[in-house]
Amino acid sequence: MARITLRLDDALYDRLLDQARRTGTTPSAYFRDVLYRYEGQDPAGYHARLDELHATAIQTLAILATSVGHRAPELLAQGMADARRLLQERGLLDAEQDPA
Repeated sequence: MARITLRLDDALYDRLLDQARRTGTTPSAYFRDVLYRYEGQDPAGYHARLDELHATAIQTLAILATSVGHRAPELLAQGMADARRLLQERGLLDAEQDPA
């Protein structure tokens, strides 16, 4: 098995050691578990929870957009334009690839 050396500040190291003790495992096993979850190898881990949150947010916003669009289409158009502008400012939407 390969080995790795990490340098951690004392507060983080103490927190990780405490978590390992609480879960009844060794620090090495706890660190491996954290890495597996973070890297997406644990189907119920870090990425799965984020995917679930993203899906819920998208569904909620789709329902809201549909409702606003039926009642006030101009308000929906303005909101979408504002959202595109904010995403572009943060580098999350390429203006050249934006269909709108």
